[in-house]
Amino acid sequence: MRALINRWRRRWVRALHHRVLFGERSQGRLLPHTRISPSACIEHEDRLELGDHVFIGPFNFIEASGGITLGEGVQVTSHCSIVTHSSHRSQRLLGDAFANWPTGMVGTRPGWISGPVEIGAYSFIGPHSLIEANTRLGKGTLVCAGSFVRGEYPDFVILEGQPARVVGDSRRADEALLVRHPELRPLYEAWAGTGGPL
Repeated sequence: MRALINRWRRRWVRALHHRVLFGERSQGRLLPHTRISPSACIEHEDRLELGDHVFIGPFNFIEASGGITLGEGVQVTSHCSIVTHSSHRSQRLLGDAFANWPTGMVGTRPGWISGPVEIGAYSFIGPHSLIEANTRLGKGTLVCAGSFVRGEYPDFVILEGQPARVVGDSRRADEALLVRHPELRPLYEAWAGTGGPL
């Protein structure tokens, strides 16, 4: 029911000039600083778990049937896909038999991939990126525009490419800003922790 109400609320807001409003609910919790664009398409919203301060921008596709967790402060820019299953390999293998494959569980089709997605706190997903099933991104991860991401990655990596590969450490740029604004260091360290290699 909640998902239906959220969908209708976003449609109503979309009709009023695509305005993004603060305030969402996830897993029964009020998230007063979370924003979801009315043009975002979210399937299986009941399996999407959000932290507060999350931003899901315009024209994103989020398919959460296998469970998606977006940690506090995650930003999903625009035109991104986050999916918890992939059937294209299975469809190629089975051809026209795909739709009538004799199995009680869809996940048992040959080539079918499914699994959860977890994106750590204060991560950034650049435009036109794909995050595929069975992916875990650590906190502070930056995904560059147009990247195809699958797998497990530690905290603070910068990912780029198709397929994505680690190209840097996001703390380098953060440190340059913290040197210019030392008064912000306690706020940063509250979520990021202290120390670690740069």
